[in-house]
Amino acid sequence: MDPTVPLLFLDVDGPLNPWRAKPQRRPEGYTTLRMRPTGWEPPRPALRVWLNPAHGPLLLDLGFRIVWATTWKTEANTWIAPVLGLPELPALEWPRMHHQDPEGVHWKTRHLVASAAGRPFAWVDDEIGPRDLAWIARHHRGRALPYRVDPAKGLLPDDFTTLRQWAAGLVEGGAA
Repeated sequence: MDPTVPLLFLDVDGPLNPWRAKPQRRPEGYTTLRMRPTGWEPPRPALRVWLNPAHGPLLLDLGFRIVWATTWKTEANTWIAPVLGLPELPALEWPRMHHQDPEGVHWKTRHLVASAAGRPFAWVDDEIGPRDLAWIARHHRGRALPYRVDPAKGLLPDDFTTLRQWAAGLVEGGAA
């Protein structure tokens, strides 16, 4: 693993699955899928997921080492990656999920920074807030781009451009 290649910590719901889009209006380019990841077994109805197959090649072309940073964990390789044409990717294993942080940062933030271990990283998620930006700026010694995506729109062409340019060192960005 080349330590100069930045990591891309990628969430599923929000960036790839624009779950907040109006239910009757599937975003253009997206496919509607019904999935049953762990926790969505009957009698619960299957989970509706919208994915855009064009996102896979775009993600692979960004210049990052992609790591799933999602509650889907390794199941993203089963349910999400094949639809997008992605290879099997590493996934973060969360020590705890959905807990309240004493400093009010997102429950993923501390673990992402620890997992990056000083390496440059971008974090694409729909739940990044100002406290996360400040915490990352104080605690991560490398370059970081916490990148919030609107969960009603998902990743858009300009987002891919920004991420590609940041990975190439062409765009400053950071947690400050």
